[in-house]
Amino acid sequence: MHWLYLSVAILFETIGTSALQASQQFTRVGPSVLVLVSYALAFYFLSLVLRFMPVGIVYAIWSGLGICFIAAIGWVMFGQRLDLPAVVGMGLIMAGILVINIYSRSAMH
Repeated sequence: MHWLYLSVAILFETIGTSALQASQQFTRVGPSVLVLVSYALAFYFLSLVLRFMPVGIVYAIWSGLGICFIAAIGWVMFGQRLDLPAVVGMGLIMAGILVINIYSRSAMH
């Protein structure tokens, strides 16, 4: 169940961060409210995951996947481009998450 909670936390974090861009520095009410609600839900579900997994592992997965998802959303929705070093760096982030999940006993499968 904790993997489901972590997935939901990542989903709400990416929604909140996308809405943060759309809020235009909190000058648009709708996206600004979505930022607050999404981040609140993201941290709530993240706190549920911490009952089962260590904070360092949880945060590495949550933030790493969030970075990659937000970069993809920025590219698709906001026309933001990534150069080769950025893409390579995100590939390394994903590789790190895989190493944690496949080989680390700390991830508590």
